[in-house]
Amino acid sequence: MSSRARALAVCSALVIALLAVAAFVPLPFSVAYPGPAANVLGKHKGEPVITVHGAKARKTSGELRMTAIVATGPQVSAHLPDVLKGWFRRDEAVMPRDAVYPVGDSTEEVAKHNAAQMKQSQDAAVEAALRYLHRSPKDVRVDLKLADVGGPSAGLMFTLGIIDTIDGDGAGHDLTGGRSIAGTGTITADGKVGPVGGVALKTQAAHREGAKYFLVPRAECSDARANLAKDMRLIPITTLTSAVDALKALNSGGKVPGC
Repeated sequence: MSSRARALAVCSALVIALLAVAAFVPLPFSVAYPGPAANVLGKHKGEPVITVHGAKARKTSGELRMTAIVATGPQVSAHLPDVLKGWFRRDEAVMPRDAVYPVGDSTEEVAKHNAAQMKQSQDAAVEAALRYLHRSPKDVRVDLKLADVGGPSAGLMFTLGIIDTIDGDGAGHDLTGGRSIAGTGTITADGKVGPVGGVALKTQAAHREGAKYFLVPRAECSDARANLAKDMRLIPITTLTSAVDALKALNSGGKVPGC
């Protein structure tokens, strides 16, 4: 064997050894997948998601689906093969672990943090909806229940669900127009809609459940277009009012904004 051939053999062996070691080194990433897309106008695990006290609840025919992602846990290590596979699949996303789990290093800590965020989101959703409807929280109380889902990203859809349950489109019709509408976005008590993560996976969760329209925070239009199903339409949202107006325009045949 020539000296050049020996050098190539040694280098090849070193590269193979390094790749073998790298395959087993834990990396600071989580792998995320499309998660649940529960209808906030319906029931989840046998219980109504929205229950209204002090006002008559309407019978609705459409769907308003909140969307979420699921990810490998904070104590689960991602390795190079997982990361490479996730980069080439439409139904997976490789995300920095700190972006998925900004607080807590254990499953229990993460669950507690997500539950607290969900409670804050629900409280803001109720307040935003009642403000929009000019209803007093002293007269109307709304209970929200959605088991096994945490975080703040269902805020917008909760708010729209409350409005549809109490008032519909304000003219006696469903706010959804009987359609299956999905979406995501945080909500503040004064009706501002904020961005969330994993939007490209959430559109897949929505499409899996048959939704053809997806409400997305305007700042995340570009992310939402990635791997978007051809028969799904994105509707950019910045505020609760813009979301309601877009749905009313969709029902009346008016101009509906797009990404």
